[in-house]
Amino acid sequence: MIATIINALAIVLGSAVGLLFGKRISSSLQAVIMYGAGTITLILGIQMAFEMPSAIISLFALVIGGIIGTVLRIEERIFNLGEMIGKKAGQDGGGVGTGFLNASVLFCAGAMAVVGSIQAGTVGDYNLILVKSVMDGMVAIVFSAIYGLGTMLSAISILIYQGFFTLLGGYLEPLLGESGINALSAEGGLLLILIALKLLGIKDAASGNFLPALVLAPVLQIFADKL
Repeated sequence: MIATIINALAIVLGSAVGLLFGKRISSSLQAVIMYGAGTITLILGIQMAFEMPSAIISLFALVIGGIIGTVLRIEERIFNLGEMIGKKAGQDGGGVGTGFLNASVLFCAGAMAVVGSIQAGTVGDYNLILVKSVMDGMVAIVFSAIYGLGTMLSAISILIYQGFFTLLGGYLEPLLGESGINALSAEGGLLLILIALKLLGIKDAASGNFLPALVLAPVLQIFADKL
C-alpha cells in the first residue's frame, strides 16, 4: 500500500498548490487552463481507447454500463456528495462534485493504475506507480485550479481503487490477463473522452453514469476470450 499512499499524497500536494494559487488566476486564464486540460484529456482518452481488444465489447460495456449508471443515478449521487462536502467547506458544491468525479476517473483510468498497483503488491516494484504519482500531482494542480477541493478528494478514490489492486494483485493479475487489463484501460479511455467533451464545452454526457462500464468491459472480455 506504500506506493498507493504516495500516489494519493501526490494528488493532495498538487491539489493544495492549485488551491493556493488558483484563486489568483483570472477567469480568462481559467478558460485557457480548462481548454488545455480538455485537449490533453481528449488525446489521452483516444490513445487509451485504441488499446481496446474488441470494439464491440467496449461499445456494449459502455452502453450497458451507462444504462445501469443512469438507473442507479451514480452521477447525481456523486454531485449530492460533492454538494454536501462543498457546503461544509464553504465552497461551491457542484464544482466539488464535478472535480471529484472527473479527477477520480482520470487518475484511476488506464493501465498504469492497475498494472502499477499489481506490481507494487506482488513483487514490490513501485517504479510505475511513482511515475504515475508525479504525473497525477501535476495534473492535480491544473484540475484543482479549475474545480477546487473536489480534485483533492479524489485521493480517496485512489486509495480505494489502487489499494484494491495492490492488496489483491496476486489473484487479479492472472484472472484479468493482458486482454482484460487492456479492456479496462480502453474503457477508461472512453470515459476520459466523455470528460474531455465537457471540459471543452462541447457536451455534458454525464460521464459518472458510465462508471459501471469499467467493471463490465474486463468481465465481458474475459468471457469472450474463453469462447
